[in-house]
Amino acid sequence: MNTKQLICALLSLTALIALPGKTSAQKAVITKGPESGVLMAIGGGALDSTIMMAFYRYAGGAKGRVVVIPTALGDNSLNKAGAMEKMQKRFEAYGYQKVTIMHTRDTAMANLENFIEPLKSATAIFFIGGRQWRIADGFLNTKAHQEMFKLLGRGGVIAGTSAGATIQGSYLARGDTKNNQIMMGDHEEGLGFISNIAIDQHILTRNRQFDMFDILDNKPELLGVGVSENTAIVVKNHTFEVIGASYVSIYDGNFWSREGSNLKNLPEKNRRFYLLKAGDRYDMKARQVINTEK
Repeated sequence: MNTKQLICALLSLTALIALPGKTSAQKAVITKGPESGVLMAIGGGALDSTIMMAFYRYAGGAKGRVVVIPTALGDNSLNKAGAMEKMQKRFEAYGYQKVTIMHTRDTAMANLENFIEPLKSATAIFFIGGRQWRIADGFLNTKAHQEMFKLLGRGGVIAGTSAGATIQGSYLARGDTKNNQIMMGDHEEGLGFISNIAIDQHILTRNRQFDMFDILDNKPELLGVGVSENTAIVVKNHTFEVIGASYVSIYDGNFWSREGSNLKNLPEKNRRFYLLKAGDRYDMKARQVINTEK
């Protein structure tokens, strides 16, 4: 092989090696919610009027048509005499004129037209807390799941507390059927109303603030968000605002503080998180705090 042939061969080999690759921009992972509608991921615990009144407004007030999904609860709770009736009355007490309780752990049921009918005209969905994998078992990749996205598309609201917060993410944190302390379990897919995110709950009350790293060590492309009790993130498209009484923890590999970070001794990037409070806003797509209040 002469020099010219060798150069041509090397150029061809370089092209073949480079062909499958992608630029950093092409590899970018985007975290965002629905283009229309509102999501409310609530960290669990007793909820004050700030959170439930926000849900009431987004649901359409008294004229709102609310579907309550208690599937995350255990059978003992669901099978108690009058449990469903009490749940319905609890939501009617807020002033809603139309409340429907929807429960199944059978995806065949969640594909039936008569079962999903209430979702077609609903303005709001509320997921009760419990174990998030039970919701996935009943609704993931079903016609009911599709109707939930359609509800958001027409400007509705989907809210959930505790398990009902986590299920809204693309990655299902604490989705193990054996123990809720296992962060990456036998169920790993959430309903995906927000892309490329893992949502945890009860963060400060249960000292869970370091648990998210179990997921991010294996899936560093995800945005981690932890919501404390009596606190919520209100998601609109790619941004959210914190409401409620406590804090939301952000795991994006960065650090943010009102007092700056120049004099702080920070851990490595893969062990960083920071807290946001009521009124703070965050851009999930840019992965940075919007609020610049000092």
